[in-house]
Amino acid sequence: MMQIKRLLCKSCGLGTLLVAVVWLLALLFYSHILGRSIQSAGWRIDRNATPRAELSYSARVTTRCTPIAAQNSSAPKAGPGESEPEQLELLGVVRNKQDKYIRDIGYKHHAFNALVSNNIGLYREIPDTRHKVCQREETSETEQLPQASVVMCFYNEHKMTLMRSIKTVLERTPSHLLREIILVDDHSDLPELEFHLHGDLRARLKYDNLRYIKNEQREGLIRSRVIGAREAVGDVLVFLDSHIEVNQQWLEPLLRLIQAENATLAVPVIDLINADTFEYTPSPLVRGGFNWGLHFRWENLPEGTLKVPEDFRGPFRSPTMAGGLFAVNRKYFQHLGEYDMAMDIWGGENIEISFRAWQCGGAIKIVPCSRVGHIFRKRRPYTSPDGANTMLKNSLRLSHVWMDQYKEYYIKHEKVPKDFDYGDISDRVNLRKRLQCHDFAWYLKNVYPELHVPGEESAKKSAPAPVFQPWHSRKRNYVDSYQMRLAETELCAAVVAPKVKGFWKKGSSLQLQPCRRTPNQLWYETEKAEIVLDKLLCLEASGDAQVTVNKCHEMLGDQQWRHTRNSNSPVYNMAKGTCLRAAAPAVGALISLDLCSKSSGSGGAWDIVQLKKTGEEKADKSNKADKAL
Repeated sequence: MMQIKRLLCKSCGLGTLLVAVVWLLALLFYSHILGRSIQSAGWRIDRNATPRAELSYSARVTTRCTPIAAQNSSAPKAGPGESEPEQLELLGVVRNKQDKYIRDIGYKHHAFNALVSNNIGLYREIPDTRHKVCQREETSETEQLPQASVVMCFYNEHKMTLMRSIKTVLERTPSHLLREIILVDDHSDLPELEFHLHGDLRARLKYDNLRYIKNEQREGLIRSRVIGAREAVGDVLVFLDSHIEVNQQWLEPLLRLIQAENATLAVPVIDLINADTFEYTPSPLVRGGFNWGLHFRWENLPEGTLKVPEDFRGPFRSPTMAGGLFAVNRKYFQHLGEYDMAMDIWGGENIEISFRAWQCGGAIKIVPCSRVGHIFRKRRPYTSPDGANTMLKNSLRLSHVWMDQYKEYYIKHEKVPKDFDYGDISDRVNLRKRLQCHDFAWYLKNVYPELHVPGEESAKKSAPAPVFQPWHSRKRNYVDSYQMRLAETELCAAVVAPKVKGFWKKGSSLQLQPCRRTPNQLWYETEKAEIVLDKLLCLEASGDAQVTVNKCHEMLGDQQWRHTRNSNSPVYNMAKGTCLRAAAPAVGALISLDLCSKSSGSGGAWDIVQLKKTGEEKADKSNKADKAL
């Protein structure tokens, strides 16, 4: 025992005590900083305090793609006469500065909401948007369809979105039909993609036939696709973008068409994934066309195409294709000349291969029973490395090779300088001769007779143009009407601004005013979750934090809102991920966007005060838009 005491006395010297004190102070400082960070993130430490309405809202917000029914099954049921609070699937809620950074950097680098994409994760269920006539029986191996090599090219793609694109292919494609997935990385330089990407993909996706190719320099989408196609060994090449989600049984209809017609390019219907909210919605059945500026455009199917339900099975002929998603027999793709390797980066390659396929004995057909969702961005997040106009160069190349004298319409339309250098096209001209292709006049007559040639009278009487309907008088399906009253006050969200030609001034901000049943405080909600002031202007999240009323653009996103339809409810914008907040509970206080979980200040909880609709009020409101003029 005495030896132990001597050992302790020797070891517990002054130096040891000083080290212990320093460590203790460091631990106390760390605890203090951690407590402050918890508070700043919106969590309360004082358990006796009354919870703020906007904080308790987090218990009613779904932060992952959990089906509402599954959530309600484990929750206690409401008693007789009680209504259950509405569960909201809000994946883009910005709760702190880190969330805001992820959202903002996502828009900057990728032109979509990366915060929502991260919260979705690797996989989610999406609606089956196929027509009821489409086959839904499980594909049997005895059908002996050809195997496919999926080629997916990307440059600086958002990592989670890229992984989900691949994961949906793996989950919704029969393994016996998928020969391989080939990823072509076009020399990405984002840190999350530059190191260990291939290892991460294999570890998380667990797919042995995932092949990864990284270009040594930036080649662009066009050359990258050819690089991937030349490495493929499957019978059919399937080109996919890197920000997609394939739907149920998406591949089989494409393979069946190519098996029956090996000189046909099979194109799925491209469903819409909203870049702000990632909401998956079906696309109507349309086909591809172009104008004389050689810009791709969607257009309606010819009249009489869809007469009976069986017609929805397709396929439909299409003069052009969007180019991002299609399948083609691998050997036919090589025979047809792949892509023009002298084209740069992006642009025009879809029109070029469309002309080439039709003029050289092939075809392009849209397959309605194959559906692939695609994120439609409002801008391209990247450009050519040298800033060159690759769309112009590529379009000039295709026009000089395939359009004969009709190229002059393009040159005149785009006002192309005569000395613009589009490179050597002799190889592509020789390809056209070798394939014994039709001229462009044949294409216009037999494939796209609906395209009006400048200076010529149309042989077919064009359909009357649809009657233009001003945005303010379009019919909308209103599902609710209310005032938005700041909780625990008698102040409501209102627009205080002069009217211009019978309308509230576009761009007017919101502020608090004493609650009255006046038009500048009456809000009408549509079935698309737009909140419309007096049935005239939509509530819009503009900029980083500003809230205004503006023309209803019907594209949702910054004009799409969510709330719980009861008291103490946040009012949440789907695109921004933030909530309405009043600067102070005072008349004239401005209303802006702020973190939904912010704990400092007040003004983030709203009472949704339903309007009592009388017969007279209904009749008056139904004619409001017409009388405003």
